[in-house]
Amino acid sequence: MRTPAVQLIAPLALCALGAIAATPALRATQAWIRATPGTDVAAAYLTLTNTGTQPITVVGVRSSVAAQAMIHETKLVGATSSMRPRESLLIAPGATVRLAPDGLHVMLHGLSHVLKAGDEVPLVLLLGDGGTVALTAHVRALDQE
Repeated sequence: MRTPAVQLIAPLALCALGAIAATPALRATQAWIRATPGTDVAAAYLTLTNTGTQPITVVGVRSSVAAQAMIHETKLVGATSSMRPRESLLIAPGATVRLAPDGLHVMLHGLSHVLKAGDEVPLVLLLGDGGTVALTAHVRALDQE
């Protein structure tokens, strides 16, 4: 016969194990955005690291401060720079992908307010397996990289 304490602890332990197992293997770090005086568009930059053993696909982005958020890629062909949306971003096991100026980045359209240095912007990465990764991007002054 189980004691009442064991009856309470066993389900809690199983819940804790489930929470650990459900933790995404995608780490998002160094997230930042340049201040946006006079515009309702901004680009977010960050570093993504797959700490797991399986590939991870980022299929979208959300932010409560933007009407629309999406992954974009800037490419320079000759002297012409072009930007286009990316449907998804695959991160191999053990790989790190850097979203940086003049390359991959997150575009935020329809900002709800002007972003000032020191602000924090919530972002949520949507994963191909249905999971999410929440993070905060810190707004930097225009002259900061």
